Amino acid sequence: MPGQDTADQQMTPAQEVTDFLRGRQEQIAQRWADAPLFRTVFTHSRDEAVEAGRAVVDALAAVASAASVEDAEAGGFHVVREQLARTAASRARAGSTITQISAEVDALRPPITELLVAELSDVPAEHLRECTTTLTVLMGTLRLVVLETALSDVEEVINRQRLQLMEVATPVIKLWEGIVAVPLIGTLDSARSQVVMETLLNSIVEQHARFAILDITGVPTVDSLVAQHLMKTVEAARLMGAECIVSGIRPAIAQTIVHLGIDLSSVLTRASLADALAYALREQGTDIVSHEPTGSGPR
Repeated sequence: MPGQDTADQQMTPAQEVTDFLRGRQEQIAQRWADAPLFRTVFTHSRDEAVEAGRAVVDALAAVASAASVEDAEAGGFHVVREQLARTAASRARAGSTITQISAEVDALRPPITELLVAELSDVPAEHLRECTTTLTVLMGTLRLVVLETALSDVEEVINRQRLQLMEVATPVIKLWEGIVAVPLIGTLDSARSQVVMETLLNSIVEQHARFAILDITGVPTVDSLVAQHLMKTVEAARLMGAECIVSGIRPAIAQTIVHLGIDLSSVLTRASLADALAYALREQGTDIVSHEPTGSGPR
């Protein structure tokens, strides 16, 4: 009908793309089900991949209808973040790189573009170009959303692994009955200091420790921030009923502490772990006997 043709010509590219996505939802979902991004995740059931594709197409239609194809924060993309981004995150956990995930998301564009061109084969070339451009921008924004979510998931995994490594790298050693020690190695930042404090306090409770030794022989530098973390740990140990000793203060670190004007007068310190252990043993009433090597001597 002429009137209908005129109405169609007045539709904006975003409206055309919206109608196309809604009208071809099933075809698009069927094509996407065979794409690497879906096929490698939904390995047990193709129907699940098709259903996931339908949800994504529906979300894209909602974004296009709101003329928000360039807005990664558009409401319709919330569904994508819940569905397709979770799929990409699964690929990331399986070992796929961000570059591979990006390529897999981009591979969703050609099948849908082919369908759009076939759908609008009778419209003016300029209008078709505008519609395909709108769709391309929409798919580009989709890729951005997926990558942001995948990166966030990877970052979460890295942070979790980092925390686990800090816990492994911060062991609490039982040196004697009632005496525990934490040998610190490497930089002591806020996050690691929190792990040290929590691990030490838990060990004090579990071991019924009266003395806790923080050995900083392996800490390369001590600045005001590190000193503050140490003092907080010492104070927390005191509140738990344990006396905390800081050992391993080398001459260079001692000079740095003096130059910085850091007051550690309230902290019990010893030059080495052995000295700290000897002090704790004496305080517990344990005698320490030094055995000197005996020579053969005259017969």
